[in-house]
Amino acid sequence: MRPKDTARTKILEDALLAFDANKRPLPGIAEKNARLCFLEQVAESIHRVEYINVVRKRNLSKRRKDPNDNIFDPILAAILHQESRNTDEACWLVFLFVHFGKHARAGWRYLSEVYGQLGQGDIWTWNNVCASTTAFRAWLNANIPEIKRSGVPGGFGNHRKYLSLDAYSPTGTGAAVETYVNWIGPPRTHKQLFSKHYCAAEKDCRLAFDSLYHSMNSVASFGRTARFDYLTMIGKLGLAPIEPGSTYMQGATGPLTGARLLFQGDKGASARAAYLDQWLQELESHLGVGMQVLEDALCNWQKSPIVFRPFRA
Repeated sequence: MRPKDTARTKILEDALLAFDANKRPLPGIAEKNARLCFLEQVAESIHRVEYINVVRKRNLSKRRKDPNDNIFDPILAAILHQESRNTDEACWLVFLFVHFGKHARAGWRYLSEVYGQLGQGDIWTWNNVCASTTAFRAWLNANIPEIKRSGVPGGFGNHRKYLSLDAYSPTGTGAAVETYVNWIGPPRTHKQLFSKHYCAAEKDCRLAFDSLYHSMNSVASFGRTARFDYLTMIGKLGLAPIEPGSTYMQGATGPLTGARLLFQGDKGASARAAYLDQWLQELESHLGVGMQVLEDALCNWQKSPIVFRPFRA
C-alpha cells in the first residue's frame, strides 16, 4: 500500500467496522487479511478515479489527439478536445474508449486504426461519422482484414473481449456506432442530450445518471458494464454533471460476486441483485467514497479476496 494511503485507509477501516457493528454485518471482511485486501482495492480504485483530475491539470501534447501517432491516448485526446470546447468529439472518444477497450498486448490499436482510418488520410471524427454511418460501416467492412491482420497483436479490451469488429451484424462494431449516433440524435449534440436528462432529473446528478443509463439500452452491445463505464467517464471528465447513485447490480458479474462475498461471506450466496444494490448504497453513504469506487473495488477484490493483486480492465 502506498504510504499516503495509510491514514485514509485507517479512516475507512474504522468506518467499515462501525458499519459492520451498527448497520449491517460484513462477514466477507471479518478476517483482517480480507479486510485489508478489500481496503487496498478501495484505495486503488480511488486512485483510478482521481487520475482523471490529475491528468486534466497537465500540459498535454497535442500529439495525444492523433490516432496515427504512437502516443495517441483516447482519454487524453478527449481532455484536449474538451479544452478546445469540442465536446462532441470528446464524448465520441469516450464511447470509442469504452467500446474497444485497451488490449493487454496491442493497447489502443483497434481503436486508433478504426478512428484513424488506418492512416488513409482522414479520421472518423464525430462529424464524419454523423454525416454517414453507412459510409463508416462500408469502410469498416472493407478494412476488417487489414485491422485483423495476422502477426500483429490485436483485439478488444478485457471487458469487451467477446465483441466483434463486424460491420453489419446486430451486435458488431458497425451496429454499436450507428445505434450510438442514433441515441445522441444529430443535429442534437451530446451536451444537449445530457442537459435534457439533467433538467428532467431536476438537476440531481444521480437521477440524471440513472436516466441516461436506462436510455442507453438502445445502444447495441452496450450492456450494464459498458453503460456504467461510459457514463462514469463522462462524469469524471466533466462532460456532464452526472454520477452514479447505484452499482447497477442487475446484469453484473464480478461486482455481484464481490457484493455477495462482502455481505454474505460466500461468493456463491444467492442474495438478489436489488438487495445487494440497496445495501451498497447504504455502505457508500457511510463511507463516502462514491459508487464507482465501490463497484470497481468489489470487482477486483473478489478475484483475490485475501492477497492484494492489482488488476486492470
